[in-house]
Amino acid sequence: MRRIALLCLCVAAAALTAPAAQAAGYTSTVTPIPKDMRKAMTGVSWHKGCPASLGELRLITATHRTPDGGAATGQLIVHRDVAATVDMVLKRLWQINYPIERMEPVDRYGGDDWQSIEANNTSAFNCRAATGSSKWSNHAYGKAIDINPIQNPWIENGKVFHKASWKYVDRSKRRSPMMILPNDKVVRIFAAQGWGWGGNWTGGTLDLQHFSPSGH
Repeated sequence: MRRIALLCLCVAAAALTAPAAQAAGYTSTVTPIPKDMRKAMTGVSWHKGCPASLGELRLITATHRTPDGGAATGQLIVHRDVAATVDMVLKRLWQINYPIERMEPVDRYGGDDWQSIEANNTSAFNCRAATGSSKWSNHAYGKAIDINPIQNPWIENGKVFHKASWKYVDRSKRRSPMMILPNDKVVRIFAAQGWGWGGNWTGGTLDLQHFSPSGH
């Protein structure tokens, strides 16, 4: 009986330590936007009249896996209301070894969403209208994230708008570990936090890179 009890304790201990081992190496900080970054954002990704103030935004600096199997430190700017959730999501993506090409504020690209996508940049806040609309995008509130947009493109009636994305239009099989497919781990991680995925939209348009609390 003593040997059985000891064995059970060892199994229980292994179960408790496994998640910690998986998360080893993940680090993150969540801070208000630093003064120098606020200055750099003003007139670029943020301007007067935006639906989220600079004071409402938070800078997440976090480690992420890279396509070559290494690790890097990246940054996302999000609304303070979702900062803890996004930090948790990034930690889970680290745990499942999901690679992210790069993770930089869109100000590195002059606030230009097109150029950010061309660089396959994972980003969040950008005070802009929704694609094809005059209404604010969820990105303008800091409540949306676009992940690896080249491998997970905006597809409209079977067409994409970035040359490097054409080989990822066919979603019948995973051509890259950065591809996000229906009901895979990335989708489930966001869904567990109540976030929807643009890959579940109905009609002729899919936004495969896009996650937000509203799903739009």
